[in-house]
Amino acid sequence: MVHYESKMPRKKQRRNRDQLLESCLAAFIRAGTLELSLDTLAKAVGSSKRMLIHYFGGRNAIEEAAMSLLEDRLRTRFRASAFPPGASLQSVVRALWEQTTSAESRGVLLLAMDLTRRSWSGSKRARRFFEEQQRLWAEMLQEFLPDASAVEILLQLFQGAMLVYLVTGDRDRGRRALDRLVATETELERMRR
Repeated sequence: MVHYESKMPRKKQRRNRDQLLESCLAAFIRAGTLELSLDTLAKAVGSSKRMLIHYFGGRNAIEEAAMSLLEDRLRTRFRASAFPPGASLQSVVRALWEQTTSAESRGVLLLAMDLTRRSWSGSKRARRFFEEQQRLWAEMLQEFLPDASAVEILLQLFQGAMLVYLVTGDRDRGRRALDRLVATETELERMRR
């Protein structure tokens, strides 16, 4: 028996696959994890397990494609060129904090934490995701803070503050800590000149 989808033109099959992938990523973000069974995922995206397997070949391929799509989205969302020329480090860090801790970002944060957990458990793909996000954030922050070691400290504090936010729901604690670090770094930069 020939499957209906295989009779479709390739362009339409690709569009259907892309739409299905968008829906899968949205389901993973709503759940805050990749740990959804194929049955649960199919139900969440309004499809069937059979169609997911038809388009992706299996669970690992769906996860891989979703991680790649998430990387693309994050790369677009968090980039230095998204800020006005001459933006101060403080305004950049505050904007990043507000965007990262907004209610709409909670599922993405939880999904990123899930990928981090997978990386600890030995997933090479999740580790690559984590390392790529670290690299992209460091690259972005270096546009506003040229000292690489200071960028590393800021990034580590930002990640710790995000974890506290996820656990407590308190956005202000992290914002205050980031403001103090940025103020100190800004003062040190003035003294170096």
